[in-house]
Amino acid sequence: MSSLSMSHIVFTLCNSSRKTKKTLQRKLHGYAAAITGNHKANKERAQTEREQIDDLSMELELADEDQPVLYKLGDSFVYISLEKAQSQIEADCNALDAIIDGLKSRAEDCERSMSELKVHLKSKFKDSINLDR
Repeated sequence: MSSLSMSHIVFTLCNSSRKTKKTLQRKLHGYAAAITGNHKANKERAQTEREQIDDLSMELELADEDQPVLYKLGDSFVYISLEKAQSQIEADCNALDAIIDGLKSRAEDCERSMSELKVHLKSKFKDSINLDR
């Protein structure tokens, strides 16, 4: 019976070690995923699109009110009235602003998460790991 208890203890220690390794592996993976996250690229793309829409809006203010304008819907272009185009552009700007705010928030969360993971990993590996970008 004592050998059964001993094997149970060894099994428990091995499992504990595996769990620790898996936790550490998960944290390393989390750090790598946070670094390679494309929040910044998405935010920049959305901001560029927002600037282009602002430029378009200024161009439309110079357009003739009686002439329909071409407006891109999906992969096609359609003629719509100037008023409708301006209201659609305003709605697009509002939607992009919401997307940009969400991306900024996610980027901040990602940075916080990376800082926490960096502290944990540095405490575990000391100087044997380089987590600087």
